Formats: sequence, structure tokens, C-alpha cells
Amino acid sequence: MTPLAEQIAMRIRATGPMPLSEYMRICLLDGRHGYYATRDPFGRAGDFTTAPEIHQIFGELCGLALAQAWMDQGSPAPFTLAEPGPGRGTLMADMLRAIRLAPGMSEAAQVALIEASAHLRKVQAQRIPSSAHLDNVEDFPDIPLFLMANEFIDALPIRQYQMGGDGWHERLVGLSDDGTLAMGLGPVVPLGRKGRPGDIVEECPEGVAAIRSIAARIAAHGGAAIIVDYGGWNGYGDSFQALRDHAPEDPLANPGLADLTAHVDFAPLAAAALDAGAQVSRPIHQGDWLRLLGIEARANALTRAGDAGAAAALHRLTDPQEMGHLFKAIAIWPKGAPAVPGFTPLE
Repeated sequence: MTPLAEQIAMRIRATGPMPLSEYMRICLLDGRHGYYATRDPFGRAGDFTTAPEIHQIFGELCGLALAQAWMDQGSPAPFTLAEPGPGRGTLMADMLRAIRLAPGMSEAAQVALIEASAHLRKVQAQRIPSSAHLDNVEDFPDIPLFLMANEFIDALPIRQYQMGGDGWHERLVGLSDDGTLAMGLGPVVPLGRKGRPGDIVEECPEGVAAIRSIAARIAAHGGAAIIVDYGGWNGYGDSFQALRDHAPEDPLANPGLADLTAHVDFAPLAAAALDAGAQVSRPIHQGDWLRLLGIEARANALTRAGDAGAAAALHRLTDPQEMGHLFKAIAIWPKGAPAVPGFTPLE
């Protein structure tokens, strides 16, 4: 067992099985043995590669989309340019370079990063020295907010529920007879969803709360948010997974040594944004959105300029068999304002 597995097992023996959300939080953020507290997980040398790490073209187009939204809303100054879960700071660095094309935008931007990992905060501070770190999305100042979130929601803790013969039960992390970590079921809970025996549903309360807070600020003060992640709409099934050295593994096998994520259900996120008084878009495949923004023309121009990786990046980011359909995007903007580029309103 890993040191963190032993720590979790001791806690379970003392207080009983824990919700999956608490298990994820410990595995990812424990100050001594947590995954994000002890390593840089990104890129070929890490455990996974995100879109901004594939090529600069992704961050450039995200930045230009926010720049157009900023100009469409009258170029407000000052404003917050934010990213939750910014990793190495690659996406924000690429966006900052791209928004220089919008006159006055760089000067008006106050960069804010939401990061729970002390280790990654140090990496980000070196990459983007002009940025400020905040603890959560509720800490944004009361000025227009332009936000980009890529693979942020999928890393937030989830709760799982499984339908039994007598109703929904929360899935809990407990101990098997041999002392290893194992999934089990808790008492019946009033979930309020339909299902058949064996069905599993997932909820991400922290993700819904974050989107509601972001949308409320945008509705009140202006701005826009673009949320890109992998997942679907009103989904069922067990999507809880672990990734280590670019390969999947049992998410209970090595606590603290593997990244833990789950598919994002965009339906409750969109509902939260609407409830907060903002406009939200229909979900769109990442590949389709990037094509609407002109990724093919940009990749061709970079290729002609000698960028040998642009064509491969275009394929990986947009092809339906790669990231193109696995990842979805939604956008949030104030009611009555022009839509964020590439998005159409959800009716």
C-alpha cells in the first residue's frame, strides 16, 4: 500500500467508509502525499497531456475568443482574466500573448489563477509573474470576469450513487476483508432520479457551485466564461478513473500516485448558469468549436512558417477519434450581450 493508502485505511477503520468525493479530495490534495502536492503531472514526462500542452494554437484561439467577447461588451477596464486549475500556466501564457491583438486588453487585464496545489502555484508564479493566486472562484473582485477553464471540472470530487432493489445508495470507499480499499454501498438516499437496478449516476456538487458563482458574477458585472472538458449531457454510468504514466489503472490501487478524474455532466452546469441569471450556450464538440474559430487556417499558416507540429496538433485537437469529440465546450455570457464566438444560446 502507498503511504496515503495506509492513511486512508486507518481513517476508515476509525470512522467508517467515506464518500468517493472525500477519497478523491485526499488523493489529489493531501498536503504531504497528495497527487498534485507532490508532482508536475503534465506532458510526456508526467501522467497526461492537456490540450494547451499539445500546442500553442489551443491557447491562442481560446484567448482570441475571449478577446472578441471583451470587445463585444465594450472593452471594459479593468477586468479579471481568470483560469481555475491552470496547471503549468501554459494556457494562460498563450492567451496573454494572443490578447495583445486586442488594443488595450492586456493593459486592462488583472490575471487571477485558482489553484489548490502549493507546488503548482510555484510553477505558475514563475511562468506568469504578474498573476495573483486566489483560493476559490468566490474570491474574484466585483468587476467584469473573462474566464477560461480547461479540464478543471473533471478533477473536482464527485459523489456516486447506485440503484439497488430498494432505491439509490451512495457508493463509498471502504475496506475489503484483506484490508485493501474497496467500493461498497451506503444506506438508501433520496436522490430524486429515475433508474434501474445497477444504474450508476454521478454528481459534482463543487463543479455546480463553481459554475453558479462564475455565472452570477458574469450576470452582475459582465464578462464571459468558456468551459472545456470531457464528458456528456445527463449521463449515467461509472466514469471514475485513474491515469498514471499515460495509462489507466484501478483508481483505488495507488492513492496519491495517480490522477483521479470523472466525466463531466454538462447539463447541471448549464442549469446552474441559467439559475444564476446568465446566458449559457449549447454544448459543442471541442473539434467543431476550434474549427469555427479558424484552427485549420491557423495551423496551415504555422506549417508554412516552419512549425512541424502544427498539423499533428490540428489532428489531435479536432479529430473525432482523438480529442475532437471526447471533449465538449460550453460558454457563459450576460443576457442581452453577443454570444461568445463559436457558441449558440441554449434555449
